[in-house]
Amino acid sequence: MVFSAPVFLFGFLPLTLLIYCILPRQFRNGWLTSASLLFYAWGELAFLPILVASVVFNYYFALWIDQTRGTPLSKSILIVGIASDLLLLLYFKYADFLVGSLNFAGEYFHLSALELPQIALPLGISFFTFHKISYKVDVYRGDAAAKRNPLDLALYILFFPQLIAGPIVRYNEVAGQITSKARALSLARFSRGATIFVIGLAKKTLLANTFAVPADQIFALPTDDLSALVAWFGILCYALQIYFDFAGYSDMAIGIACIFGFDFPANFNYPYIADSITDFWRRWHMSLSRWFRDYLYIPLGGNRVSGGRTYFNLVTVFFLCGLWHGAAWTFVAWGLFHGAFLVLERAFLGRWLAAAPKWLRHIYLILVVLVGWTLFRSDSLSHASGYFQAMLGLTHPPVGVNSIYTYFDSLRTIALPFALLAATPFYLIIREKMGIPAESAIPENTETPVARVWGAELIVFTSLSICLGLSLLSVAGGAYDPFIYFRF
Repeated sequence: MVFSAPVFLFGFLPLTLLIYCILPRQFRNGWLTSASLLFYAWGELAFLPILVASVVFNYYFALWIDQTRGTPLSKSILIVGIASDLLLLLYFKYADFLVGSLNFAGEYFHLSALELPQIALPLGISFFTFHKISYKVDVYRGDAAAKRNPLDLALYILFFPQLIAGPIVRYNEVAGQITSKARALSLARFSRGATIFVIGLAKKTLLANTFAVPADQIFALPTDDLSALVAWFGILCYALQIYFDFAGYSDMAIGIACIFGFDFPANFNYPYIADSITDFWRRWHMSLSRWFRDYLYIPLGGNRVSGGRTYFNLVTVFFLCGLWHGAAWTFVAWGLFHGAFLVLERAFLGRWLAAAPKWLRHIYLILVVLVGWTLFRSDSLSHASGYFQAMLGLTHPPVGVNSIYTYFDSLRTIALPFALLAATPFYLIIREKMGIPAESAIPENTETPVARVWGAELIVFTSLSICLGLSLLSVAGGAYDPFIYFRF
């Protein structure tokens, strides 16, 4: 079940919200947990017992860590608990990758190939694994107390908006909100959450889906048949697809959580307007960046150690970041590629960029990101190599084959300027020019005339209504719909 599916939009979400509003507060957490289990079971019923057992396991381990905090035993319990989470992830997500890599290496030594386990990957396993680790580490550090009520912990791990594809919400960020008494329903909160949800739905259905079609078509072609223009258009389409797909999902998750009384951290901050790779990772998938920073980079020593060790820490983090995204060498190469540029920017490139004009820094960022996305999207390193050759104009496709006009049709022509604007804070700038704060209809203590504010709000409301209407038409039409990050 995805957020842009009719069964979710017109069935699951309104019914869940209606019952949530009717129930007394003491039963709301239990209802949200039950609804979240149903949400997961809709697409992954076979893995539901494993998910529930994992929650129970973490509940008791965290209590044990809390009871022994300050003793050497507490750290040992934490290590065992994290190791169990990682072993589960390793088995389901990386078993085939490890066996395949061993078979590839074994060919050089004429060893018999091992049979691939072909283990099915549970939806969202990377995301809820990070949530479980965050919970135990925060309890161990004393940043939050272990939950005594198992339903409260189950809600943190299983809450359906962030269960499948994030954002990665650290336990200490929402620990105080999990208790149902801390969450109040209000029209203002519903309005804000619904607005964020509609914006996310439009990003997904109107922009991500539009550019997904040519991206998939172009990357499915033999690289020898690609001209440089088609290759660059293909990776541009993919860059827009993955951004609006994931940012759209994150917005919808944050909006739904807001309606139910939770405040999730933002996950994207217009990453394509960055002017360095360092700045890009402060804006892209921010919940993942913060997770790796707080739970891996800083414990490794961060930048408080020697220069060489800092570079090692950066490369290690981004090697694991790439591997986290997928069990393939293309993802590892993508992670190392970004890690290498972060090291270069810290070593000397950052000083050069700081002295360069902003437009030049931005061109550098876009080129590096697009090259990285080519690795990320390619099915294999050999395919990525061929695609790079096409981007450089080193291929010689037959004349008239795979013309750019085959993919850059009227729909993409209309959508492209909207997509480029939506990838910038243009909307926020316009609201600011109109005198409207980002999250309230009528600003308090302002000299802006009320008539002007209401007029601007009417424009915003009309725009959101149009986006919602077009999004629902796209949903009803059964357009391309899967979320990219569901498989991570």
